[in-house]
Amino acid sequence: MSAVSPFLLSSAPGLPIVVALIGACVGSFLNVVAWRLPREESVVLPPSHCPKCGSRLRWHENVPLLGWLLLRARCNHCGAPIAIRYPLVELLCAGLWVAALLAQPSAMGPQPQSWLLVAAGWLLLSWLIPLVLIDLDHLWLPEPLCRIGLLLGLAVTAVIGFQQNATVGRELLFHHLVAAGVALVGFETVSALAQKLIGKPALGLGDAKLAALLGAWLGLTGLGITVYLAVFGGAVVGSIGRLTGLLGKHQPFPFGPFLAAGGAAVWLLGNDVWLPWLGLAW
Repeated sequence: MSAVSPFLLSSAPGLPIVVALIGACVGSFLNVVAWRLPREESVVLPPSHCPKCGSRLRWHENVPLLGWLLLRARCNHCGAPIAIRYPLVELLCAGLWVAALLAQPSAMGPQPQSWLLVAAGWLLLSWLIPLVLIDLDHLWLPEPLCRIGLLLGLAVTAVIGFQQNATVGRELLFHHLVAAGVALVGFETVSALAQKLIGKPALGLGDAKLAALLGAWLGLTGLGITVYLAVFGGAVVGSIGRLTGLLGKHQPFPFGPFLAAGGAAVWLLGNDVWLPWLGLAW
């Protein structure tokens, strides 16, 4: 069953539009987080401003998507270009929030309350976006974001599980704790082995922490599918990059976006969609 029934969507036809607008606003804030957090700046103060000239943006210049279009992708004060990434992230977040309305996650037990599950999906999908952006920009996954995201995953698991019944709650929480631990230890072990064999780690420690975060949200089976998808996606993109010359022979590239994309795909579509396609029988 989908998280929100088709009947509910048909009785509230404007719901996806409202959710998309809210998601775009969240995406606008996540752009700020991804820019300021690596620079150790507050994500709240000062208000939105041009990073080049420091001029504060007026309210209509801050409207997701429309603001970028109205400004014609340039600061109204100094003329500095505004990257297209900003509206693209807002669109991505809006799309993910709408997709979460019909998500079919398998990680939270057989009969979770629908709106609580949707809210959990919004939280997880939104949390992954700044991690992806920062990893793309800096090859770095901030430990505070990973750690807090892991704790949120366990907390959401406990709330949804115990709302069903005590047995489901205990089993889900234990299962997700184990998944987080397996992810952390497994990724750090792979990285340490690579360090000994080839003289450099195959994965960053941030990847291990992001995998642990995903384990806390998705459980062991969901984590396994996520890693499978991430490795496959990373191998394809890496091979294309090497063959086309976009990536140097030993040039590193971030693995976090592949983990995040795999985790989002598993949350939105559930385990059962992926298991037959991947040839797995867990």
